[in-house]
Amino acid sequence: MDKLYQFIVNPSNDYLGHTLTYIGLCLASTVLAIMIGVVLGAAVSRNPLLAFIAVNISGLMRAIPIIAFLVAVLPYLGLGFLPAMIALTVLGIPPILLNTYTGIRGISPAIIDAAKGIGMTTGQIITKIQAPLVLPIIAAGVRTSTVQIIATATLAAIISAGGYGEYILSGLYQLDDVQILAGAIPVAILALIAEVLLSQLQRALTPAGLRVREVS
Repeated sequence: MDKLYQFIVNPSNDYLGHTLTYIGLCLASTVLAIMIGVVLGAAVSRNPLLAFIAVNISGLMRAIPIIAFLVAVLPYLGLGFLPAMIALTVLGIPPILLNTYTGIRGISPAIIDAAKGIGMTTGQIITKIQAPLVLPIIAAGVRTSTVQIIATATLAAIISAGGYGEYILSGLYQLDDVQILAGAIPVAILALIAEVLLSQLQRALTPAGLRVREVS
């Protein structure tokens, strides 16, 4: 552990710089994935044909290895932060899109009709009925997407996007356990933190009547 500590505090290794790059890359990719996934999921939820196409394309996107995508976009976008962000955004969209679509489709039309019957406006229906029912499901998709992005962003180092992947690749090349741990440990910690925080967010967004109570 002493060697690992010395590696981290050594200014020549720019550990803080790589940390900020990694967090920035994951954050930017996650935000874009949320924006695109939610909009697309909501857009296709009322159109069976578009929903079929979107769901199947999302499944195909999840099946494509991220390394293959990075290699594919390399001739067009080059090296660095931008292509890595695009690749990670593509990776993060499917869980959010699918959960948004599932959440909206899961709302019974009878509930909407009943709300209209008691005089609720469209805005009230969205904010007081649809949003509370859909947001926890979207949050679950965001949690899955975020953890996937954090765990996969190390591969961005392949196209010189920086981050903890630089240490892992260098460590593998030099057979240096210290560098590998310097990259792998913070990634695991970030993924764990994201999982815990987003789990709490999902629970907070779930209406009290829908929460599953654990029996002790």
